[in-house]
Amino acid sequence: MTETEASVSLADRAPAQPAGPRPGESRAARNRRKWYEIIGLTAPAALVFAMFVLAPLAFAVYYSLYKWSGYGWPTDFRGLDNYFGPYGAFRDPIFRNALRNTGIVLIGSLVVQGPLALGIALLLNRRFRGRAFFRMLVFVPYVLSPVSVGIMWSLILESPSGSGGDRGGAADALMSSLGLGHLVTGWLGNPNVVIWTMLFILTWQYTGFALILFLAGLANVPDELTEAAAIDGAGWWTTQRHITIPLIGSTIRIWIFLSMIGSLQVFDVIWVASTSAMRSLGASNSMATYMVDNGFNEREWGYGNAVAVILFVISFLAALVFQRFALRRDIDGARTGRVE
Repeated sequence: MTETEASVSLADRAPAQPAGPRPGESRAARNRRKWYEIIGLTAPAALVFAMFVLAPLAFAVYYSLYKWSGYGWPTDFRGLDNYFGPYGAFRDPIFRNALRNTGIVLIGSLVVQGPLALGIALLLNRRFRGRAFFRMLVFVPYVLSPVSVGIMWSLILESPSGSGGDRGGAADALMSSLGLGHLVTGWLGNPNVVIWTMLFILTWQYTGFALILFLAGLANVPDELTEAAAIDGAGWWTTQRHITIPLIGSTIRIWIFLSMIGSLQVFDVIWVASTSAMRSLGASNSMATYMVDNGFNEREWGYGNAVAVILFVISFLAALVFQRFALRRDIDGARTGRVE
């Protein structure tokens, strides 16, 4: 085909019809077609969500109303006894200790991890030799398996066995060699210390996650603003406090939200690093470890489901309140194309 014939062939083609209402289609038909398209696109995701989120939640609420060992269909109806009865969760002091410990982890994570990661991020956001190495050094603990982290720190913080020559784990041996032996304690065996040890381990592992989020937020701060502040005579800290940190406010709020939900549901590190004796005393257990100890291990599936429902309600309310009062400006900004 010659070039002239190709041009004629293209010219003879009918122009493409623009997307929009079909000719002669009524408004009611267009609305029905629109709803059919919406249903067709959302039905698969809604079905998966119902099967793997709503259905398990409904079963958990149902089973929590029974005394059930996990075998057969539950028949021993107890109502709200698993929640408020004489042997219910809210009457158990160990469960209240789990609530307290979860609160300590949550508040400690926000108070310690956030400022620590933000300070490191501000320092590592500056250009200097070896910056990539230090970024990797802080982030490496986060990519480690929580089970590996728990085992590693349980060996490092191991208490002396009492036999001759046993100096305990590496932490106790190091402190003794530095003349700080009087500060050595049962990091994982002292009921008054173990929850703070768990907080230290969690901070060591998850500070890297906050660091990466903050560095991503800092990368979006225009250099022109900081350069203009420097020209106006603002110091480094003044620039960070009045320009840089407010501009990454949305990133900080997202991290707070993720840290809250993760702290409420923390399980693996505490389960591996702490002993069952400490958890049974309520010294190191979280709500998730309490649920497994008293639900799965004790074959009290109805009671375990009640604890799971309580954990879900607390997490859901925390997420709802935080989204309503803290993330609202980010959601509204995303809708209008402006984020404060």
